[in-house]
Amino acid sequence: MWEVGIQAAVFSLFDLDAPSTDLVNSDYLVGFPFAYRIGNFSAMARYFHQSSHLGDEFLIANRIERVNLSYETVDLRLSYELTEWLRLYGGAGYIVRSDPDDLQPWSTQMGLEVRTPHAYFGGTLRPIAAVDVQYREQNDWNADISVRAGVQLEKVSVFDRKIQLLAEYFNGYSPNGQFYRDKVEYIGVGVHLYLY
Repeated sequence: MWEVGIQAAVFSLFDLDAPSTDLVNSDYLVGFPFAYRIGNFSAMARYFHQSSHLGDEFLIANRIERVNLSYETVDLRLSYELTEWLRLYGGAGYIVRSDPDDLQPWSTQMGLEVRTPHAYFGGTLRPIAAVDVQYREQNDWNADISVRAGVQLEKVSVFDRKIQLLAEYFNGYSPNGQFYRDKVEYIGVGVHLYLY
């Protein structure tokens, strides 16, 4: 089965300690994915644009040098469901145009997702976990590691998507575009909508 689509997203970071909850950074992404699935195997090729913008209040308060980070990338991801409860994936990407133009172009990504075969508490909660590892040539191939674990609500959905409540641990280079040179480590919680 073939699928063609459009992806669009905004990822924003706010300073919750500031009096007016200042915007620190926003990343804008627009992509055009082409996906294919047969049996337990799936693949997605994508061309996407991403740009990053600092918030006005953050710029005024910190007087830092702004990076006009913007780039277009092509990438390919392959995925295989080994069992009903285990999925492995991996792939690579290449930046075809960037500003600044000295960004190193290559990146790789791999990971796994685990879903327990059984839901608990009367079929309401399904434990899930995932590990994602990314390497970028720009960061001397150092690993960015994300580990998530939590539950999927089986009897509740939003727009035909399952709700997942997850805790996350991240260690690596910042996923917030303007700060791509900075190492960060954090623990957080999130609510995710997942098309299953």
